[in-house]
Amino acid sequence: IRYTSMSLPYHIGNGWFGGLLPATGLAIVAQTGNMYNGLWYPIIFALITFVVGMMFVKETKDVDIYAKD
Repeated sequence: IRYTSMSLPYHIGNGWFGGLLPATGLAIVAQTGNMYNGLWYPIIFALITFVVGMMFVKETKDVDIYAKD
């Protein structure tokens, strides 16, 4: 169960967002006519991932990782 809880979101995320990246980027370029507009899709998702990570990942500075809980 522990492996599945990490593996399932990882593979779904890579499949949907990473797998559809070329098609989505090409569709954006085809619709707008500007070849640089297709770059906004991966940039926006990278920013969303960064913000969500900063909100939910705990700070580990000055924490003894070898301490028993």
